[in-house]
Amino acid sequence: MIDAHSVRANPTAAELRSLAAAMPNASETRNGSLNVRTRVDARSPSSTHLVVDSPGEAFGRSMSRAEGKRIAELQRRHLAGRDTVALDGYIGDDPEFRTAVRLYVERSNANIAAMQQQLYFDVADRSHFDPELTVVCTPNLGVPGYPNDRVIAVDLEQRVTRICNSDYFGESKKGGLRMWNELVYGRGGLPLHAGCKVVPRAGGEAVVLIVGASGSGKTALTFTSENDSVPVQDDFVALMPGGKVHATEAGCFATTFGLSAEREAAIHAAVTRPEAYLENVAQDESGELDFCDTRYSRNGRATFSLSGVRSRSARSLPSASLLVILNKDEGVIPAVAKLSERQAVGYFMLGETQGTSAGGVDEEGRFLRVPGANPFFPRHPDCQGGRFLELAAEHPLEVYLMNTGSVGGSAREPRSLDVGLDDSSAILKALVERTIEWIEDPDFGYRVAVSVPGIDESRSAGLLRPHELYTRQGRAAEHAEIVARIKAERSAQLEQFKSLSAEIVAAVSGSPS
Repeated sequence: MIDAHSVRANPTAAELRSLAAAMPNASETRNGSLNVRTRVDARSPSSTHLVVDSPGEAFGRSMSRAEGKRIAELQRRHLAGRDTVALDGYIGDDPEFRTAVRLYVERSNANIAAMQQQLYFDVADRSHFDPELTVVCTPNLGVPGYPNDRVIAVDLEQRVTRICNSDYFGESKKGGLRMWNELVYGRGGLPLHAGCKVVPRAGGEAVVLIVGASGSGKTALTFTSENDSVPVQDDFVALMPGGKVHATEAGCFATTFGLSAEREAAIHAAVTRPEAYLENVAQDESGELDFCDTRYSRNGRATFSLSGVRSRSARSLPSASLLVILNKDEGVIPAVAKLSERQAVGYFMLGETQGTSAGGVDEEGRFLRVPGANPFFPRHPDCQGGRFLELAAEHPLEVYLMNTGSVGGSAREPRSLDVGLDDSSAILKALVERTIEWIEDPDFGYRVAVSVPGIDESRSAGLLRPHELYTRQGRAAEHAEIVARIKAERSAQLEQFKSLSAEIVAAVSGSPS
């Protein structure tokens, strides 16, 4: 236990609700849920540092062990005069694989503990609980010298993450999951920033993994219903040898921007229940929520327990059979492409997408390449490529690329075609049922669809084969220029990874597979 003024250990959900309701920045919605307006409304990548022995040798932002100890001492002094909440739980529900975690947070920010309680799996026997990972969250402790006086110090050796001067819940959630990434890799698996769902099909079930960056649509697609499919997990899973999948969380931390009951019925229903917790969602004086109002933040969020929605435990799943890589693009990427074995690892390591408000102002609106679509993987990203190849060789997966943005330009381009959630759901259903006829794309060498059941024929040619859309619109030269640029950029990006062979780089650059 930490040396705080007081520690309230493992309060009940009702007790946490009472503490959170007393926060001056919390308000009750018309649905009876709590909505908290935070000072920080997104993750802080530029403030996140690994604590390492030799900072100059680390990949990404890092700090020395001496600096890590200084921050630990600052937290210790700060908490000596503060009331805190301690919360125990598990990442994962399989007794053979789960990870024990303890969160400490200032009681004045009790909503963080309440939201985390919905995501941790419960501890049945606390007498034998011994946390492997610890997150210490001090939202009211500024640390001068770091961006916005905010720092997140990740000490993988001590298995402690220290969060200073951020009251955004996502920082606490990722604090535990980032360290869990390291544990999974050490156990021979690959941590995936991915949703997981089970889709019934003739002859059995398909376990589908949906890899994507924050804001790419992975949660929305995980909760769509194809053939009465069931969600398992929305954010992180472990892929192990043999295709075994382990879940991480008992609940979801969903983006609320643009949420509607018509398009995302299950998520909307869960978010508008009294037990949900919301962050930075607009509401009027009567408490009515407005999921399209972005005056405060485009990164409105909500947590809810999976026990309140139709879902399935990962403990009884068949092996994974499909892996879908999401790319929220605005150009020449088709709504779906079938990847060869070499292309699969290449596109996984590219991790291309459009940055959203989830990553803060540094990422919103920018084109990003994040290996594995996983900004929380604490090792050099090349480790992900090597592990992907190992697991795929031992248990092959069908791998597809899906564009969840638009084709032919951004939404502001009148000639572009939006890839809607209904389109993505129709594609996923067709992938599972294997009802798509494929042809080779002349530019990138992957397979593109001739048609997809459920997608309007007037739009399908452009969505599925972008070069035809550009050609029909008299933009063939523009298309050729974009293709050439992307090929060159992808080659340069992939050549830096030692785990990827020249053949893999060539396959992604457009050589026939």
